[in-house]
Amino acid sequence: MSRIALFLATNVAVLLVLTLILGLLGFNQPGRDATPLIFFAALMGMGGSFISLLMSKSLARRATGAVPIVSPASPEEAWLVDTVRRQAERAGIGMPEVAIFPSSSPNAFATGANRNDALVAVSSGLLQHMDEDEVEAVLGHEVSHVANGDMVTLGLIQGVVNTFVLVFANLAAAMVDRRGSGEGSRGGPGYFATYMLAQVVLGFLATMIVMGFSRWREFRADQGGAEQAGRHKMIAALRRLKQIADPEPLPGQMDAFGISSGVPHGLKKLFMSHPPLEERIARLESRS
Repeated sequence: MSRIALFLATNVAVLLVLTLILGLLGFNQPGRDATPLIFFAALMGMGGSFISLLMSKSLARRATGAVPIVSPASPEEAWLVDTVRRQAERAGIGMPEVAIFPSSSPNAFATGANRNDALVAVSSGLLQHMDEDEVEAVLGHEVSHVANGDMVTLGLIQGVVNTFVLVFANLAAAMVDRRGSGEGSRGGPGYFATYMLAQVVLGFLATMIVMGFSRWREFRADQGGAEQAGRHKMIAALRRLKQIADPEPLPGQMDAFGISSGVPHGLKKLFMSHPPLEERIARLESRS
């Protein structure tokens, strides 16, 4: 219930802020009521994000082929479940579902709309390339994502920026073609061309904001992994990832929830969900 309340409160706040901004810009005057546009944008922006969050566990299992460990079939699987259980208890969250997904690349992710009903999954490649200490640190990293509520926060931020993109793309188009302003009507080719261009430009800016938060939360999850397993184990796990060139990315939106997301270069870094591994290692080493 607290997650639903947070979503509703954020949605109301977004509507109030947009209403205030449009009022100051003169778009909420008689004959130019922008209220329908605001509510439509919030429904599309926040609603889509909220639905994706609620479906995140099932979508993640389907996208990665992750198989939940219902009854451990090997000592390795039993150790995985026991380790996650111990870390979840220490973090004060419910026991996550533990799964393994087929991938030769070492990776892991956590997802779920509820911190007491989440999913923590590791790749078969992670288990092959890392020792128990390193895997323990990776699991601590993912459990920290769940305990910090990162999936919910990231979903809310995505919903907020989506809403602003839709509203301001419409406003930009309306300013170019006045026939498209006010009550949600659509004008000539100038309106559509401006709307599409504004969507692209604002979409890039929105992605930079979301990815900036995603990179920040990785530093925080690294610290959580260090507290769960030990700083030296977390650093060793990140160094192991760094030794493996260009890890295979997770499918689609799941990439933002993995332990690693490739190696960013130049401006590409602004659109990466994870900071460079060397920065993450240096951050942990500076706190030792």
